[in-house]
Amino acid sequence: MTELGGFTLFVLALVAFALVLVLMGVKTVPQGQEWTVERFGRYTRTLSPGLHLLIPVIDQIGRRQSMMETVLDVPSQEVITKDNAMVTADGVVFFQVIDAARASYEVNDLQRAILNLTMTNIRSVMGSMDLDELLSQRDKINAQLLTVVDEATMPWGVKATRIEIRDIQPPRDLVDSMGRQMKAERDRRAAILEAEGQRQAAILRAEGEKQAAILQAEGRREAAFRDAEAREREAEAEATATRVVSEAIAAGNVQAINYFVAQRYVEALTAMASAPNQKVLFLPLEAANVIGAIGGIAEIARDAFPNRPTPPAAPTAPAVPKGPWSQG
Repeated sequence: MTELGGFTLFVLALVAFALVLVLMGVKTVPQGQEWTVERFGRYTRTLSPGLHLLIPVIDQIGRRQSMMETVLDVPSQEVITKDNAMVTADGVVFFQVIDAARASYEVNDLQRAILNLTMTNIRSVMGSMDLDELLSQRDKINAQLLTVVDEATMPWGVKATRIEIRDIQPPRDLVDSMGRQMKAERDRRAAILEAEGQRQAAILRAEGEKQAAILQAEGRREAAFRDAEAREREAEAEATATRVVSEAIAAGNVQAINYFVAQRYVEALTAMASAPNQKVLFLPLEAANVIGAIGGIAEIARDAFPNRPTPPAAPTAPAVPKGPWSQG
């Protein structure tokens, strides 16, 4: 019984030991990670996410690497620019392990190495620029940093995805100087814009006055042309009327001169009566002479239209007594 009990304990111990060895050889790698396997301290293979079996005691887990993108804060540091201005800059770097074996065995303390590499390259890139270029071209700085850091970390099995300069702080006195400079520059631009606006306004005003003068001159020229044409037509009509009257007189028709004189007589009276500074007009008027002139006009009309029936003669106007102012 004693020997049987000891054998049973031995078997149970052996089974328990075997179970422990099996459990030691079963490894589960979570998603987003990769583990390296070392056999007697030497790298043999990399475990991807999932369930894996290892040889207990002989195979061991070496390094556990996260394959997800990782962000690393770059602390603030002072940088001297190309024009000897002291600025403080910080940033962030994003990287991702693409080869777990190289990231585990090619560099010691991967994150510290990436951080120091980024900080030194920030000083190098920003130190090669002037302050104005440094403040206005962050995209250029980020691109240069990403190119340099990614090339340097490639042998480590790491891919630098992005590097961003988060903050650039010049000294306080330099900020004040920049503020005054910016204000002066804006005042200068405002003065230039105001002067340019006044110049454009003066040009437009002069152009308008020029066009107005041209239009007025053209209007005066057109009016003068029209007036001259009207005077010419009037003179032609006057000459024609005079010629017709002269021909009628030469032909022995004395009534034509009566028409001509009566027309001028009536026009003169009309002009005198329509003057704005004359309200009451007293003139010695011999109405018989005017009526006689009108009769001459009737004689001319009968001569011009001999076939028309002769209208009844107008009654003879009574003689107008002459006033004491009349002569003879």
